[in-house]
Amino acid sequence: MEKKYDVIGMSLSCVDILNRISAMPPVNTGAPILQYSTQGGGKVASGIVASARLGAKCAFITVLGDCPNGKFMLQDFKDHGIDTSHIIIDEGKESAISVVLSDDATHSRTIFHYPGTARKYTPADFSKELIASARILHISDCSDASFQAAKWAKESGVKVLIDADKYTPELDEMIHYIDYFIASEFYYESKFQGQGSYEENARKLKAEGPEVVLFTLGEKGVVGVDETDSYFEVEGFSVEAVDTTGAGDVYHGAYAYAALQEDWTTPQRARFCNAVSAIKCTRMGGRAAIPTREVALRFIETGEIDYSEIDQRVERYRRIGV
Repeated sequence: MEKKYDVIGMSLSCVDILNRISAMPPVNTGAPILQYSTQGGGKVASGIVASARLGAKCAFITVLGDCPNGKFMLQDFKDHGIDTSHIIIDEGKESAISVVLSDDATHSRTIFHYPGTARKYTPADFSKELIASARILHISDCSDASFQAAKWAKESGVKVLIDADKYTPELDEMIHYIDYFIASEFYYESKFQGQGSYEENARKLKAEGPEVVLFTLGEKGVVGVDETDSYFEVEGFSVEAVDTTGAGDVYHGAYAYAALQEDWTTPQRARFCNAVSAIKCTRMGGRAAIPTREVALRFIETGEIDYSEIDQRVERYRRIGV
């Protein structure tokens, strides 16, 4: 059956105010800002932008305030061709923001988050028919809304992809509804506490229901078990990283797109996502350097990154705060 959307995502959404400094200054001192940018943020929010940039038909579900930040996020989704008709505007409320400090000395980032006053989305904000209109549902938490959406997706034959960034016991309950279980290194360490191998633990999770289980390991790459029950490891790409903000978010969005490519094997999909995420890390923020499909495939083939369009996006996001 023809679907209206390739991917529907749901998550909180925020504005990232990004600043790069040489090193974190001592208390009661300061440091010059080397680079800055204002971009949209949020796990699935940035993931859905990645899916759309790569060529998927997407829609997004969230609640935004009617403040300038909320209006900026709404427009950014529209600029990427994402259907925003299911985004709710909470009148008189404020959207979330994050101030992100990336320092060159440690190649780490520190995040200060203001949650805003806009309400959270609930199961009453969407229908089973909407969820059933997609090929893939992309979620990142175990909220009541995500649980309900995952159940409806399962009943409707819609694949469910989760960004399991951190381990919580609720994930153990939700895993039965998940098809693509993609977990971070933080999840892995918290869940397994040093017990077992990557292969053993991926197989344990797969036995709970998912078709595919992947553990993302940053620059080390990805390991996992695929639909054929085969274990595999895919190395990461070496790039000159500027900022890792949103790297995982973009990886998951890229996987949602890659899962739609029926002639790609799971290791091929994982390698493609590694490439997309690596390219993203070469510029500041979670969205500016998300590549197109063509740029990512060329990078995989040649090791070269075409920055002609990417750097136009970098400048556009930079000038938002001017």
